[in-house]
Amino acid sequence: MSEQTLDYFLNRREIKQRDGAEVTWSHGVNSRTKVEEAVTGPTHMLEADVIMRGHDPREPVMAHPPDTDSDITLEQWLEAVKSHHKGIKLDFKSLDAVSPSVRLLEEVLPKLKFPVWVNADVLSGPGGTAAPLYPQAFLYAVSTLPSETVLSLGWTAEWTEGTENQGYSWDMVRAMEEICRDLKHPVTFPVQAARLSQSFSQLTWLLQQSDRYTLTVWSSPTDAITPEDLLLYRKHTHVSRIYYDLPECQRSKVSVTLQH
Repeated sequence: MSEQTLDYFLNRREIKQRDGAEVTWSHGVNSRTKVEEAVTGPTHMLEADVIMRGHDPREPVMAHPPDTDSDITLEQWLEAVKSHHKGIKLDFKSLDAVSPSVRLLEEVLPKLKFPVWVNADVLSGPGGTAAPLYPQAFLYAVSTLPSETVLSLGWTAEWTEGTENQGYSWDMVRAMEEICRDLKHPVTFPVQAARLSQSFSQLTWLLQQSDRYTLTVWSSPTDAITPEDLLLYRKHTHVSRIYYDLPECQRSKVSVTLQH
């Protein structure tokens, strides 16, 4: 089950093998212009943020806080991408946007053949000060989505330069495994690349708990990524179990490592 996204792109001959490192991403596809660019571009997955519009008419729109509005609604966004062969990842920043978004997704999903991921930070993580979305409420809202929909469930996290930034603790990964244990959907865990070295035992343990689980390594453009940390995971985990959602400036720096 963890390889359905890879199978889609492999069957389309857009990747050469079941390796999460071969899947590429467009980020912040939150406007009409960016959608038009992304659907005709070379990347495999389109990532966009969903919030409720900050004024009437209240409906899900594509924007990242602190923005409160967009020139494209979720309904229009789905219409724009549905005839293309890109995977999509919808990142929910507030709980009030989830249920109306799920209703829109359920209307179009029977016509969609490409991978669909839904993402939210549902637990507090290392350095995280932002409030996570309440996990039970988020999981209940998305529970009606088709079983192949990937749930991307993360931790809030903040990186502070000049301090000792912690990794993902045993308490964090055990709490995450507990809420995911009985889910029927495949689950990917977004983890910050700069914290990989401190979290090897915890994250490899988490992957071992179910073949439904994968990791999605993410990074901010200013984060310092150590290629050796990525290589350590690739040596000890099957390459189909880890995706790399990295900014292009960083992906180019570690591309050689990801080919090993």
